[in-house]
Amino acid sequence: MRLTAEQQAFYREQGFIHLPGFLTPGEAAAYRTEVHAIAATTAARDATWSSVKGGTQLTHCHDVQFRSAAFTRLLVDDRLTGVARDIIGPNVQLHHTKMFVKPPEKGSPFPMHQDFPYFPHRDHSMIAVIFHFDDAPDAKGCLRVYPGSHKRGPLPFEGSDHHLSEAEFPLGGALPIEAKAGDAIFFSYLLAHGSGLNVSEEPRTTLLVQLRDPADPPLKEGHGSRGQGMMLVGVDPTAGQFAFAWESKAA
Repeated sequence: MRLTAEQQAFYREQGFIHLPGFLTPGEAAAYRTEVHAIAATTAARDATWSSVKGGTQLTHCHDVQFRSAAFTRLLVDDRLTGVARDIIGPNVQLHHTKMFVKPPEKGSPFPMHQDFPYFPHRDHSMIAVIFHFDDAPDAKGCLRVYPGSHKRGPLPFEGSDHHLSEAEFPLGGALPIEAKAGDAIFFSYLLAHGSGLNVSEEPRTTLLVQLRDPADPPLKEGHGSRGQGMMLVGVDPTAGQFAFAWESKAA
């Protein structure tokens, strides 16, 4: 799967692209099963932000490819790497992964934010990919975005969770991107985005993958991951002289 010229132009202008049917219904169902198995059998944590009030919950877990081989295969799937190359360039490197389950009737919202403050990079090559493993209508707290906001660059943020001004970027004023199981959404880490409360009777299940150009240096380290630096397509032009892992740790 590759983006057409029109889709690439849309991404550059709007800061995101919604790709329906990126995965087959069967694939989405299988990944959904894997996510819920991880949530049920590992120490998944509540990721509800400090600025969110009320008794809501959001189950999440990082580094899912170390818990299920299904996600290792997904990371190097030609469909993912093909679209990522069209956005980032010929070399695509993994930054981190995390799964989210918004439970029924009380699934926590995400206030509007940019991903930039958490792991800023010099050239802003960082993108996010959201894989939907079940339907995500607005009632489930689907992704909401401010199209074109990525063009403004890094924005001022508030609070310990780095959310954007609610006066300037109200969650209710953002564009809802309702999705079906199997859909994928690619977006810039500078895009103002968030998601609403899940008030439905079903969970919302997603996987988030953050990708970058390996030649784009981080301005500070953040969201460290055991898988960080893994090349998904292409090569790392910044790779230095070979050393065994235990040698580099000793250094």
